Amino acid sequence: MNVTRQAQEILPVQSRGRGFYDVTREVAEWVGGTGIGIGLLTLFLRHTSASLTVQENADPDVRADLADYLAEIAPEDPARYRHGIEGPDDMPAHIRTMLTQTSLSIPVGSGRPLLGTWQGIYLIEHRRAPHRREIVLHLLGE
Repeated sequence: MNVTRQAQEILPVQSRGRGFYDVTREVAEWVGGTGIGIGLLTLFLRHTSASLTVQENADPDVRADLADYLAEIAPEDPARYRHGIEGPDDMPAHIRTMLTQTSLSIPVGSGRPLLGTWQGIYLIEHRRAPHRREIVLHLLGE
């Protein structure tokens, strides 16, 4: 008899400023520790100026090119935006978050996230200053 179970945790991530932060290992360790072998993992970022992505983990140039592209389509230019109370990098960070994702769904099998060979899970910090971010991890399965 299969019994559906749930597990939930908040994963804190301390950024050092703008960039991609690989959280794959931390997420995989948490999944493995839940005792749930098969299911669906949901990750939800509790912020509006950072985001989540599944992206290539082999060549760091991919992440650098993505960061350059996001900076190009949502540049830091205070003359372009009304919202500026939190600094010139805040409104571009909101736009970059809107264009990316704040939640991910990843299948789990054999007690681990079923990512592809070259895939990693990243928090993307869109602000220049360091921030403490929180990712809610929720696993539903058996």
